[in-house]
Amino acid sequence: MSVPCRWLRALALALSVAAAGVGGAVQAQQALAVRLDAPDGVRPLLERHVRLLDRAGLILPDEAADRAAMIRRARREIADLLATEGHFSPRIRIDRSEAARWVVEVEPGPRTEVAAVDIAFEGEIVTADGAGQEQLDALRARWSLPVGAPFRQADWDGAKQGLLDAVSTRRYAVARIARSRAEIDPDSARARLTLTVDSGPAFYLGELVVEGLQHLPADLVARYSLLRKGAPYDREQLLAFQTGLQNTPHFGSVIVDIERDPAQAAAAPVRVQVTEALPKHFGVGAGYSTNTGARVEASYRDVNLRRRGWELSTGLRLEQRRHALYADIFLPPQGRHRDSFGALFEGSDLEGLKVTSQALGAARIETRGDIETRLALRLQHEKIEPDGALAQSSNTLTANWTWTKRAVDQLLDPTRGYVLEFQVGGGTAIALAEQDFVRLYSRFVRYWPVRGSDVFILRAEGGVTLADSREGIPQDFLFRAGGAQSVRGYDYQSLGVREGGATVGGRYLGTLSAEYVHWFEPQWGAAFFVDAGDAADSRTDFDLHAGYGIGARWRSPAGPLAIDLAWGQRERRLRLHFGVAIAF
Repeated sequence: MSVPCRWLRALALALSVAAAGVGGAVQAQQALAVRLDAPDGVRPLLERHVRLLDRAGLILPDEAADRAAMIRRARREIADLLATEGHFSPRIRIDRSEAARWVVEVEPGPRTEVAAVDIAFEGEIVTADGAGQEQLDALRARWSLPVGAPFRQADWDGAKQGLLDAVSTRRYAVARIARSRAEIDPDSARARLTLTVDSGPAFYLGELVVEGLQHLPADLVARYSLLRKGAPYDREQLLAFQTGLQNTPHFGSVIVDIERDPAQAAAAPVRVQVTEALPKHFGVGAGYSTNTGARVEASYRDVNLRRRGWELSTGLRLEQRRHALYADIFLPPQGRHRDSFGALFEGSDLEGLKVTSQALGAARIETRGDIETRLALRLQHEKIEPDGALAQSSNTLTANWTWTKRAVDQLLDPTRGYVLEFQVGGGTAIALAEQDFVRLYSRFVRYWPVRGSDVFILRAEGGVTLADSREGIPQDFLFRAGGAQSVRGYDYQSLGVREGGATVGGRYLGTLSAEYVHWFEPQWGAAFFVDAGDAADSRTDFDLHAGYGIGARWRSPAGPLAIDLAWGQRERRLRLHFGVAIAF
């Protein structure tokens, strides 16, 4: 079957016309380029939020109506954005003299300033005993958008929220903004602000209502609480209580708040919603330190021992130069203090001195803000075996009191602040000890931020054991120095009293350290340090040993880990100090 040629010619002509039509349509669409001409103060805001300026690949609309709609939308967006920055009388011109190249010209006009602020209060805050005009004046003084300040919507919203927070943080839990108004005069570029805060009734704490306990004792949450029934509502105290509960191993999540019903304001129930964490945990780990060598350890924890909320922590740690088997039981807290008791079997072989000890002990820890105190009693049997000298053994009952203040910005990786510690302890011949002795010890660490992220660290420690001699005094109540976290450039606990071929503890200690850490990356840094110190059995034998060097730092999730290369000035040799642990 054949097709006549004239029909083929007609089909080809039709396809050609169609293709030309499509090509013409595509060619008719023109790319649109838009340039912004505006002051630097408002340019980033407009470029970020105006759709006409923030779109790549813009196409010039074919229809005049569509182009007009695009222009109206752009004008409205620009005017609204400038109003949030306090510019209420801008001049906006869009130059379209070139069809596909528009220029958006913006003159923001004067920025509106706050001309007057009128803050009023309603509710019990006005009539409450002890409030008075001084408290209201103090709240007005905290207002963050005063007369003469530029008016911005974000600042206006922030100032209102700041004042509301100041009222509602303490006592007035349901305070609210009753009325607010910003009257803008575009001609004079002035704003008049009026605000009324309704405090509502004053709230006082009532009963503790705990939800979510299944296996833990019913009184466990109450034992962690420092809240007093009848005390004024204080948001910071509730948050501190919540954080304290969250940091315990007993709970997976915690929410603490009061019942915000004005009818119950006189005794608002404190609701604590908890989910219990898994009570038992077994872990193993490995690590290495130049102080004590390679390490493996296994640990077991039960935070609900005998279903009483007691916390059992036990483990076995095996190191090349030291080993320990321990078991401690921590009782639930009672107010600010917490009691514990435990047993320890420990052995070490350091600098020619073998020490084995077995101990039973009890302790009470009390925390007040950033200050912690610890009182510990310990019944201990110790045997020491110095190389080349006679072995000795002793039984001792000791007491030790520790006071520690941690005023730092971060506990794991401080960059500012200080840590101060004092210890007083000892034993007496009346209670097992061979002689009366008193041990005094102090440690101070200061952190200074330098040039951004760099940190200068100054450490100092000193101690003295008051006794006629060191005989019969446990090594924990004497002093040795050297190694990482002490005097680098010398072996761990190599600075002390020579007895035979061993280094044993002395009655005097003093160390100093200055370190500068430069962080050249968020996770990596370099350190430069100078250490000096000694431990001796008399003041005449005390002689500072200096060490200095450089090191590398890595910010791990557990805090900075260090590799230090130090030169021991007295021994005239380099030593590497390194410590890292991996739990799995």
